Amino acid sequence: MADRPPLLSLDEAQSRLVQGAQPLAIRETQELSTFDALGRVLAQDVFSPLDVPPADNSSMDGYAVRAADVQPGVAMPVSQRIPAGHVGQALQPGTAARIFTGAQLPAGADAVVMQEDATAGEGTVSFAATPAAGQWVRPRGEDVRVGAVVLPRGSRLTPQALGLAATVGAARLTVLRRPRVALLSTGDELVMPGEVAPQDLPPGAIYNSNRFTLRGLLQAAGCDVTDFGIVPDKLDATRETIRHAAAGHDLILTTGGVSVGEEDHVKPAVQALGRLDMWSIATKPGKPLAFGAVRREGDGAGEALFLGLPGNPVSTYITFFLAVRSVLCALQGLPTAFPRGIELTADFDLPKPDRNRREFLRARVGEDGLVKLFPNQSSGVLTSAVWADGLVDNPPGTVIRPGDRVRYLPLSGLLASC
Repeated sequence: MADRPPLLSLDEAQSRLVQGAQPLAIRETQELSTFDALGRVLAQDVFSPLDVPPADNSSMDGYAVRAADVQPGVAMPVSQRIPAGHVGQALQPGTAARIFTGAQLPAGADAVVMQEDATAGEGTVSFAATPAAGQWVRPRGEDVRVGAVVLPRGSRLTPQALGLAATVGAARLTVLRRPRVALLSTGDELVMPGEVAPQDLPPGAIYNSNRFTLRGLLQAAGCDVTDFGIVPDKLDATRETIRHAAAGHDLILTTGGVSVGEEDHVKPAVQALGRLDMWSIATKPGKPLAFGAVRREGDGAGEALFLGLPGNPVSTYITFFLAVRSVLCALQGLPTAFPRGIELTADFDLPKPDRNRREFLRARVGEDGLVKLFPNQSSGVLTSAVWADGLVDNPPGTVIRPGDRVRYLPLSGLLASC
């Protein structure tokens, strides 16, 4: 039997993935309506052509005054009324202006007294105390200064980022095109839900859950996905599908058949069409990983990256975050560093950790703020991934007792970061 290669650390594997993906970071761009740019990655900085707010305005419903004119308990004439969207006249000395939230302060005013602290009379108003200059005033440029970069190139556009773009008048945004990913499954044991009723599943057959999981993860990560379905366990069919998948895609993603030394049709097909490295990553779950590239047909057509993930459902799911995420980040010019996580307190026992591999344990944070562990950490138990809202990143050989501090990775953050 051939010697198995040594385990590769996750950090080293991620570094190699990023290095291999960099040549495919093609800066093809699109211009989109800001309305339609959610989840896209900016290709150009967004500059502000104006101050935000563009003028001093009121942050409360109340009365605009010159602070020095206010004497506690002494009535002042109300000289004007200024709703939001309207510009008032210069404030006459010794008077107050009725003003509403968001309305521009009249010239001469330097403070706002909210209406709850005012006593209104017939055309007059009095105040219990003298306000400080600047009270309840949003000064010009408090949020954004003219010329400032409000959204840097490489930012993923969140709902609040779109709001900020609109705040500075950006009706259209220049974004990178989405990564194009070809997804395919291999294995004659795989059956699609709906094609065969559960009671009619033949011996050895299983439903193809990975196809659904990966497609959803890729779409959530902002990719354009082409689903090539289940490839028959035949070399010619596998090779032809992979050759076809390389055209027009940045990444080909498969599941199953990537254990080191395993004889499957994916390995020889990719090797014939390009290059392939078989790795054993020091992680649990998700040790086997294949990484390479497939040549596109035609001179100067380049190549599509190839990633082969393990087949167990949880291994597939976790390896997406550990490996695929790095490649997608590199393709889009996003930061590729693995999230640091947060330090929380464990409410579980892990008396027998893996001695050689870095474990990613399915866990969730309870109402008491303590980290709970799903009782069955098997790589085939997909219910653990549904139950969990995060992963405990546990170094090799590290025993965990209740009360110990652990590194916790929220799943929402892992997905958002790619």
